[in-house]
Amino acid sequence: MAFPPQFLDELRARLPVSEVVGRKVRLVRKGREHSGLCPFHNEKTPSFTVNDEKAFYHCFGCGQHGDVITFVMETEGLSFPEAVERLASQAGLQVPQSSPEERERAKVRNTLYDVVEQVCAWYEDNLRQTGGREALDYLRGRGFTEETIRTFRLGYSPDGRGRLLQAMEAKGIRKDQLVEAGLIKLPEGGGDPRDYFFNRVMFPISDGRGRVIAFGGRILGDGQPKYLNSPETPLFHKGRNLYNFAMAREASRDLGTVIVAEGYTDVIALAQAGLPNAVAPLGTAVTEEQIGLLWRVADEPVLCFDGDTAGERAALRAAERALPLLKPGKTLRFMGLPAGEDPDSLVQSRGADGFRHIMGSARQLADVIWQTESSASPHDTPERRADLERRINGRIAVIADEGVKYHYQQSFRQRLRDLFFQPRGGPGRSAGQKGGKWGPKKPVLAPGLGARGDIGAMKAMQERALIATLINHPDLIHDSIEALNEISLQSRELDSLLQVILNLAFTAPVLDTRDLQRHLIEDGYDRLLAGVLHAQVYRQASFAGPEATVTDARAALNEMLLRYGRGRMVADRAEAKRELADDMSEPKSNKLLNLVREESGAGGL
Repeated sequence: MAFPPQFLDELRARLPVSEVVGRKVRLVRKGREHSGLCPFHNEKTPSFTVNDEKAFYHCFGCGQHGDVITFVMETEGLSFPEAVERLASQAGLQVPQSSPEERERAKVRNTLYDVVEQVCAWYEDNLRQTGGREALDYLRGRGFTEETIRTFRLGYSPDGRGRLLQAMEAKGIRKDQLVEAGLIKLPEGGGDPRDYFFNRVMFPISDGRGRVIAFGGRILGDGQPKYLNSPETPLFHKGRNLYNFAMAREASRDLGTVIVAEGYTDVIALAQAGLPNAVAPLGTAVTEEQIGLLWRVADEPVLCFDGDTAGERAALRAAERALPLLKPGKTLRFMGLPAGEDPDSLVQSRGADGFRHIMGSARQLADVIWQTESSASPHDTPERRADLERRINGRIAVIADEGVKYHYQQSFRQRLRDLFFQPRGGPGRSAGQKGGKWGPKKPVLAPGLGARGDIGAMKAMQERALIATLINHPDLIHDSIEALNEISLQSRELDSLLQVILNLAFTAPVLDTRDLQRHLIEDGYDRLLAGVLHAQVYRQASFAGPEATVTDARAALNEMLLRYGRGRMVADRAEAKRELADDMSEPKSNKLLNLVREESGAGGL
């Protein structure tokens, strides 16, 4: 069974070699390659390498070499058609049916490569003719050198009906071939064919192998559209190709990344300035297929859009399309340009070094999503904060890779806490105290906590059990925060730890055990934490452990808080008696009476 070369190219493009090989071989990333123990012969020292950029694997020990298709054939004992069908299923591609018609279409495509190549050469030649002087002056006015014009094979499509057809027929190329290649079009009502491009500066578009497959044209003078791309053809699908991809792929191996600009002239200007690793989409927003192409070249491509509102929208669209596709190590970065600048103007005014300097501060994809959502509306009320959290969670939900999704959840949870944190005054904090995003390093009392005295002698184990319950079941903190705010522990260290936990609860919309422990360790409580979250504590107070049910933990916490409340009443009543002995005033007598009634309502001692 014969498969069209275009289909096989698409199959290889969609499935990185490391992804297919990695299902059978444990690979370790080393620079731009992966290495592992060869699956084709026994070895103890890895000599098997995988290169996604070049789309092959190679073993320096036994000489085995091939691509994703040969790897599946060799390791699974499949024929070529069987391997292709299995990989196509994994890549989500429909296997084309081999038929006389399909084979004929394959021949047509092969012929069209030659047709488009000859047209490209004709456009180049026209640029140097008398009629192409305006186009050549335009390119020179953009600052493009003769070498750049030749490297990118820039040309000119002359004005006038039928010029292209006449020139190509003289070379033996038929009208139907030019129609199939999207270079001339036949009027619906009949009549002579018309050139698809005329009176335009021509930018050849190549595929990943460097073959010309289509064109972009910029009109000279007034007229619409300003830029025009070839229509969809058997060779050209604009959402699956990138301008300058073949040349940029080679350059990106040395430079470590790839730049995505908005247009042809941006790419050419960057290359001329010494940044040849730039590509551009073809008249559309960056597509999922194009993101996949970029990741074959670099783990973190840099998207560079104009510094205006349209550029910001384009960046957001690219971020939204990339989110479901994210994988460990694969993301996008976004380079913001100064207002009114584009890559062409920026590199001309500041040079390649100035461009690289700005590119060095490119934002991560997560930052783009966060900035978009957090600045969309105020977040000064509980309802608005809840809405922001809902929108952020909606963004995270589309990420398919569970590992990446988890780390996005952790990152955005921290950002929400930082955003919602409001510094508070109150007991235990003076205006001169300094603190970071989670408050001061030295713990202070949460509001109202410092107003109470010691509740009396308590066993150290009971206090450790209380703290362990809060850490292992942090959802209970918000439910009981008022009661917790009213107690103090006999152990100064544990009381300070409780105060920090309450301060975190006051500032964080969501708490989980892992984040809570991390912040306590960062604040210097690692030694104390180890004593609290200890097996001995869990043996004597199983409700405090991480395996306890929420119901058991809540019941135990309520009982402990009730005991602390009773102890507070005893202390307050003793203090009231002392005050009454010194001053037998009516207010003091009423205070003592109220405390007695409160104690009786709580069930006594």
